[in-house]
Amino acid sequence: MAPSYPFLSPEWLAAAREIRDTMARPDIPPTVTMRMNLVVTEAPFGADVHVRIDTSDGELLIEDGHLVGPDLTVTVDWVTARAIFIDMDTTVAMQAFMGGQIKVDGDISKMLAMQAPSTPDEKALAIAAAVQAITAN
Repeated sequence: MAPSYPFLSPEWLAAAREIRDTMARPDIPPTVTMRMNLVVTEAPFGADVHVRIDTSDGELLIEDGHLVGPDLTVTVDWVTARAIFIDMDTTVAMQAFMGGQIKVDGDISKMLAMQAPSTPDEKALAIAAAVQAITAN
C-alpha cells in the first residue's frame, strides 16, 4: 500500500507532483483557460495553504504558491476544498458556494466553467485515482 498524506500538505504536494510528472498526460486538455490562486484555510497541519491552479499551457497545473495577476482568487476551508478536489463532490461545491463558505475575488465565470460537466479521458481518470490513493482520510 502506498503512503498517504493529508490533502495539500507539503508531502501531498510532492507526491502529487510526482504523479503529474510520471503518468501519461490526458488526451483532452482543460476546457477553460484559467489562472487561479487558492487560499485554503483551517488546514489540519498548520497555516493557511496557498496554491495556484493554472491551465493556460493546456494542462492542469496545481502547485504551491500564488500566481501574479491571477484571473481569480478563491478562499475556502480545508474540509470543503478536500471534498471538491479529492472527492469531486459537486454538491458540496454548490452548497458551500451558496452558503458563503467559498469566497471568490475576480472572474467567477472561469471557476463556474471549470465545474461544467465534461467527459474525462482514461488518463485523466487514472491520474485522479492515483491522487486519491495518496490522500489520507
